[in-house]
Amino acid sequence: MFEFELIKEDPGSKARLGRFHTPHGSFDTPIFMPVGTQATVKAVTPRDLEEMQAKIILANTYHLYIRPGHELVKEAGGLHKFMNWNHPILTDSGGFQIFSLADLRNIKEEGVSFQSHLDGSRHFISPEKAIEIENDLGADIIMAFDECTPYPAGYDYVKQSAERTTRWLERCMQTHKREDQALFGIIQGGMYADLRKLSAEAVIANDLPGYALGGLSVGEPKPLMYEMLDCTIPLMPSNKPRYLMGVGSPDCLIEGALRGIDMFDCVLPTRIARNGTVFTSQGRVVVRNAAYERDFSPLDPECDCYACQNFTRAYIRHLVKANEILASILTSIHNLRFLMHLMEMVREAIIEERLSDFKNKFFQKFGYE
Repeated sequence: MFEFELIKEDPGSKARLGRFHTPHGSFDTPIFMPVGTQATVKAVTPRDLEEMQAKIILANTYHLYIRPGHELVKEAGGLHKFMNWNHPILTDSGGFQIFSLADLRNIKEEGVSFQSHLDGSRHFISPEKAIEIENDLGADIIMAFDECTPYPAGYDYVKQSAERTTRWLERCMQTHKREDQALFGIIQGGMYADLRKLSAEAVIANDLPGYALGGLSVGEPKPLMYEMLDCTIPLMPSNKPRYLMGVGSPDCLIEGALRGIDMFDCVLPTRIARNGTVFTSQGRVVVRNAAYERDFSPLDPECDCYACQNFTRAYIRHLVKANEILASILTSIHNLRFLMHLMEMVREAIIEERLSDFKNKFFQKFGYE
């Protein structure tokens, strides 16, 4: 049911073009995956996602466990039917959200006890429980339960954490029963190259359908993240998809693709959209600013999204200032389509063996140094 097809490698970098096949369809890589935390991508309908050429989306195990409950989603026929999305879905294990609760959780070898961020109710999730929840949710790709270490963190703590993540992965594999779901392992190790190497070797030894790099984009400088990618990606098998978790800014997508990453996700495009900020071919635009009050041009004249084809910056600024729901809808559609189109151009550049040149031109135009 699951197969990663390596189509093309860019001789000028480590980038590659691939295709991953799942029970709910295939998607080409490198790809950006919109995040639908609560079984919905905020301010965007499934029809909007299809129109912008989104091929796979995420949902969040922790949040769906807390509300409405994985049993209800299973009763509804699984996530695909529940949210009316008949394309691939990936669920994370909820580990990042649980560990971000900080004072509300307690980590032990058995699992993590924590309090709900909604009502303070107490819960316990083990690797076995996380997989049971993900099996009930029914996504095509499910992530192993891991411990996401913060930045900064001491060497000994990160080492113990990465080793625990490996042990938890083994328990996840033993619990996982559904052949129509691909279980991906997560490589940890913080910002320590030797720990990244040890974690990668231990996780990859299990011969899973795919592998993720976790514990990055957690506050560290971007050059340090790239350093961790550079020391870890060469250890990852070329015949399996590589997923960089929680990364979604245009520069990081291109830098990640150049290093051989296949899959990305992040809440960034919809989060900044709700604050009135959009990506454009000329850089970021804060459309709520007064400078756009009488700007009757589209958000981005080079964009083919619904917002840019039908509305002006002046109108969208008015919606933002008036706190109208349509502001978030239009800016979210635009930001997501911008990243979809960016990845289309990245894939085309890989085919034409010019990704490094594409990066230089894009960075200059966007305003990156």
